[in-house]
Amino acid sequence: MDNPDVPIGQTNDLATLGNLDEKILLGELKYRYNHDKIYTYVGDILVAINPFRDLGICGQKHAEMYKNKIRVDNPPHIFAVSDAAYQSMLTGSAVSGKKNQCVVISGESGAGKTESTKFIIKQVIELCKGKSQLEQQILQVNPLLEAFGNAQTTMNDNSSRFGKYIQLKFKDGKVMGAKISEYLLEKSRVVFQNKGEENFHIFYYMLAGLTPEQQKKYKMQAADKYNYLTNGPSSAKTKQTKMKDMLAELSNAMDLVGFLDEEQDEMYSVLAATLMMGQIQLDANEDDAAFIKGSDQAVSAVAELIGINDEELKQVLTFNLSSARGDVFQRNYTKHQALDARDAMTKTLYGRLFSWIVNKVNQLLAPELSLHVSDTTEIGILDIFGFEQFQTNSFEQMCINLANEQLQYFFNQHIFLLEQEEYKNEGIDWTYVPFVNNQSLLDLFLAKPIGVLGLLDEECLFPKATDHTFVEKLNQNFARNHHFIKAKNATSNNFSIDHYAGRVEYTANLFLEKNRDTLPSKVMQMLRTSTNDLVSQIFRGTVTRTGTLALQSRRRRTRKSARPKLGTRATVKKMTVGAQFKNSLSVLMELLNLSNPHFVRCIKPNTSKAAKLFEDKFVTAQLRYTGMLETTRIRRLGYALRPQFADFVRRYKVLARSAKLSEDKHGCVKILKTVGLTDWHVGKTKLFLKYYHQDQLEEHMQKLGRSAMHIQKIVRGFLARCRYKARVKKAQQQKDEMNAFLLQLAKMSLDQQHKLSKVMQGDKKIPKSFFESIRRGDKVIKIEAPAVQIRQDANQKGDKESSEEEGDDDDEDDEIIEDEFVRIKQNLFGKEGTRQASVHWFKATQSMAARDKMGTFATWFHGIITRRRAEDLLADEPIGSFLIRVSESRFGYSLSLKSEGRCKHFMIDLTPTGKYIVVGEMPVFKDLQGLVKFYQMKPISAFGDVLKQPCGQAENELDYAELLADRKDKRGSGVPSSLIKKMKDKGMEDNEEGFYSPDGYSLGSPQDSRQGKPPRPVSEASYLYVDPSNGNEPGRTNSIDGVPPPLPERLYSGALRQSRPPAPPPPQGGDRKSFPAARAPPAKPYTPKKR
Repeated sequence: MDNPDVPIGQTNDLATLGNLDEKILLGELKYRYNHDKIYTYVGDILVAINPFRDLGICGQKHAEMYKNKIRVDNPPHIFAVSDAAYQSMLTGSAVSGKKNQCVVISGESGAGKTESTKFIIKQVIELCKGKSQLEQQILQVNPLLEAFGNAQTTMNDNSSRFGKYIQLKFKDGKVMGAKISEYLLEKSRVVFQNKGEENFHIFYYMLAGLTPEQQKKYKMQAADKYNYLTNGPSSAKTKQTKMKDMLAELSNAMDLVGFLDEEQDEMYSVLAATLMMGQIQLDANEDDAAFIKGSDQAVSAVAELIGINDEELKQVLTFNLSSARGDVFQRNYTKHQALDARDAMTKTLYGRLFSWIVNKVNQLLAPELSLHVSDTTEIGILDIFGFEQFQTNSFEQMCINLANEQLQYFFNQHIFLLEQEEYKNEGIDWTYVPFVNNQSLLDLFLAKPIGVLGLLDEECLFPKATDHTFVEKLNQNFARNHHFIKAKNATSNNFSIDHYAGRVEYTANLFLEKNRDTLPSKVMQMLRTSTNDLVSQIFRGTVTRTGTLALQSRRRRTRKSARPKLGTRATVKKMTVGAQFKNSLSVLMELLNLSNPHFVRCIKPNTSKAAKLFEDKFVTAQLRYTGMLETTRIRRLGYALRPQFADFVRRYKVLARSAKLSEDKHGCVKILKTVGLTDWHVGKTKLFLKYYHQDQLEEHMQKLGRSAMHIQKIVRGFLARCRYKARVKKAQQQKDEMNAFLLQLAKMSLDQQHKLSKVMQGDKKIPKSFFESIRRGDKVIKIEAPAVQIRQDANQKGDKESSEEEGDDDDEDDEIIEDEFVRIKQNLFGKEGTRQASVHWFKATQSMAARDKMGTFATWFHGIITRRRAEDLLADEPIGSFLIRVSESRFGYSLSLKSEGRCKHFMIDLTPTGKYIVVGEMPVFKDLQGLVKFYQMKPISAFGDVLKQPCGQAENELDYAELLADRKDKRGSGVPSSLIKKMKDKGMEDNEEGFYSPDGYSLGSPQDSRQGKPPRPVSEASYLYVDPSNGNEPGRTNSIDGVPPPLPERLYSGALRQSRPPAPPPPQGGDRKSFPAARAPPAKPYTPKKR
C-alpha cells in the first residue's frame, strides 16, 4: 500500500507514504490545506484542519457520497468517520468485536472540535434514515447547549466552556434516544471574564433578541450597564442582527426539543436575575460590616424575577446567622465576603440552570421505558474542551488540561501501548515504536494521597488555609518531579506544569474557593422556597458524585428514616469540585473503554483565527505534542485490525466459498488466501491485519452481495413467471365457469319473465276496486307502501374508551444516587397505526387545536384520507395546491402538495409541547394555521416548494365527519358547556349525535361572521334531509339559512330521513367546495306541526 512516487499533497492517507519525517508530514498537510483539502487520513485516524470558513463540503450531496461506502472510494471526510462508526455498530468492530462505538474528537481550543461533533451527529442521523421528530430533536441539542455553555475567548469565538459526551442509543440501526453527560461548566465566567473575552452567548442573545415588552418584563438594561458584561457590550451592538437571529433559532430549538413556554419564561427570568445580581452594590461601614449601597432597585428586581423575598436576599448577602449552645449569633460579612456571597449565588444559580437544561434534554430524548439496555447499541461522541494556555491560567484551565491529558493517555493506550503489547503476547515479530507516555503526569494530578487534586482537597479542609499555603505544599511534595516547576519567587502563588502539549504556568489565586464552591446554607434554603417553580426545583435537586444535577426522576427506594430532612441537607459532607471532576473523568474513561474508538485529531492552522493562513511553526508544535509522526509510523507498520479467529470467520466465511469452515486460524487463513490478501500475520488467538485490509474485505463482500442480488433477481423472475402462468390458467378457468353460470342465470331469468307475464295477464281480469280497499265490517283501511328501514352503519356505534386511574405512591421516601432518564410513552388512544386510535387521538387532543379562531376548520383541512385519495383530490388542481390530512399510520398529520409532475407528501409531527413541525424542517409553530402561512411565504427547504392554493372537500363529501365529537367524549372537541344552554334557549334539541335545530338544519356557519352576524356555535354533527323534488335523493345543509354541507353516505339513516322535514335544494355548480359551501338564498323557516 506504500505510494512513494505520489506527488506532494495528492495522497489521501499519510500512512501510505514511503518516506516520512516531520518535514514531509507538515508539507503534505500544508499543501492540502492551501488547496481546501482539510481532511487527511493517517491510517484509520482522521486529521481535520480548521479552515475558519465554510467550504461547502458538508451538505446533502456529500452526505450521500459517504453512505455505506468503502473508505478508499471517496476523499477523506468527517462523514466517513460517521459511516465507519455506524457500520461497525451494526456488524461489530473488526478490531475488538464490540458493538458500542465512540468517536473521540481532540485538539486545542479553536481547532474545530464542536463543528466536527455537529457533522458527526448529522451524518449518523442521515445514515439511520432519521426523519422522525426524535432525530430532529437530537440535531438541535448542540446549538441549544452552545447558547448556554459556549463563549468567545481569545483563542476561539465559539469556545466550549464545558465538556460533553453525547450517547446516541440505537436498536436495529434506528436511533431510539440520546443522553448528554456534561463536564465542568466554567461558572466563574458568569461573574468575570478576562480581557478580550465575553460572557456566555445567551446573555447577548437576550439583549439583542428579546422584544421591548419582554425586556420590560425581565427588567433588562442596556448591555453597557451590566457589571457582569465587562468585555461584551460591544458584541451586543456590533452583532445585534446575528444575535437576534440566534435567539430566534434557540427558541425554535427549545420548542422542538420539548421545553414548555412556561419553562422558557422562567428560564429567561433566572437569566435576567443572574445579570441583575451584578448590579447589587455592596459597601462596608465604619465597623467593616457590609451593607447594600445605594438604591434597593436591583435587589427588588432580582427578588421579583426569581420569586424570593427582597429583605431575605439582603440578609443573606450581608450577614450570616450561626448558633452555639442554643444562642443565635449574627456575623456580619465584610465587603469582600459579601461580594463573594453575591458572586457565589450568581454562579450557583447559572450552574444549576445549565444542569437543569441538560437534565431536561435527557428526559425528553431518553429511550422508552420498554426498551431494554441489552437490546440497544450506542455511538458516543466526545466533545471536550481543548488544551488551553492563556496569559492567566486558573483552576478551570488546570482541570481542562488534565482532561486533555487523560484523552491523550487514552489515545496512546489504544494506538501504541495495547497494540504493541498484543504483538508481544501473540508472538508477532515487531520492532518497537517509541512514544511519549504521559502516565507519570496523570499520576502527578491524580495519585492518592499525594497528588495535586488530593493536596487541594486536603487544604480545603483547613479553615485558615490559603492559596499560598496550597502552593507551598505543592513545592514541598513535587520538588523532584520533572513535570512540576515551582516559581522562582518564593512568595508567588504561581507554579508551572510540563504538559504533553507544552509548559503551562498556573496562578493559584482562588483555587481553594473554586474547589470548595460553597454556598451559605441560608441562601440554599431561601432559593428552595422560591415561588419560581424552576428555581425551587433546581435547588431542591441533588448534586451527584460526578457534579451533575439529579432532579429525582429515577430513585432508589429506601426507608423513610434513611432520607435526610430538608433542613439537614447542608450538614451532609459536600464533595469538592476537583473530586467531582475526578469522578466524572473516571466514569467517562469507563464508557470509552467499553466502546470501539474512532479518533479525529483537529488541528488549528494559525493563532489569528483567520482563513487561508497556515503557520508552520504553530502547526508543527501541535503535530509534535499529539504524536502525529509516531502515529503515522505505527499505522504504516502496525496491524490496526486484530479480530479473534472466530469473530473473523463468522463475519467473512462466505468469502471462503466453502460449506464447512472451522472457526480457528485455519479458517482465517483459507479466507485470506481465497481473496488474495497479503502482509498479514496469524497470532496465537488473533489475526493481525493492516488497517486497509478491512476496506479490501468489504469490497469483496459487496461484490458477492451484488452477485447474490443478481442471482436472486433471476430466480425471482423465474418463479414470478411460473406463478403468472398458473394464475392466467386459473383465471381463464374461472372466466369459463362464470360465463357458463351467467348463461344459466340468463336462461332462468327468461323462464321467470315468461311465468310473470302469464300472471300479469291473469291480473288484468281482476276488478280495480279490489286493490283500492279491503272491507272489515263498515271500516275501510287504506293500504300504503311500507316505510323502508335502512340498516344503521355499524361504524355509527360509539367506541368505548378505557380510562386508567393512577394511584399515589408516596408510602416510601427515596434516596437520590444518579439520575436515570427514561421516556415513558403514554398512549391512551389505542394501537397507533389504526383508524380508530387516530380518531380518538384527534378528538382528545386536536379537535379544537386544529380549528381557527372562529372555531371552524380551514379549507385545506381533511380527515383521515389515504395518500391516493389526497392525490385524486389534487389531480385537477393547479401546481402549488395543497391539503393537510389527519394521518392514520401515526398520531399526526400529512401535508400533500401538488408540484411539477407529481404530488409530494410531508409528515407533520407534534412536539412534546403540542406544537407543529414539518418533519425534516426546523421551524416550530403554535398551530397549523401558522405553519401554512409560513410555507405560503417561504419554501419547504428540502424541495423549494411553496404552498399556494388550498384544496377543499369534494362535491357531496365531508371526509372529517368521523372526527367530530359526540356525546360519549363529552364534547371534548366541540361546544363549550357555557354555550349548551344558549343552544337550548334558541330551540335547539339534543340527541345522541349532538345539537340540531327542529327545522332540520344543523348549527353554526362561519359565513355569519363574514356577513356581520355574531358567530354561532359550531355543531358537532350535521343531518341530511330528503329532497322530494330530486327523486328522494339526500340533500345537504349546514346552517339555519340553508347552506348545505356534504356528508358521507354512511351517516344516512331511515330514522333521520323520516324525522327531518324537507329543505330547499342545494346550490348548483362547482366541483369541489370547502366546508361550509357557498351560501344559498334564505329559506322560509319551517314550523313543526304540533302533535
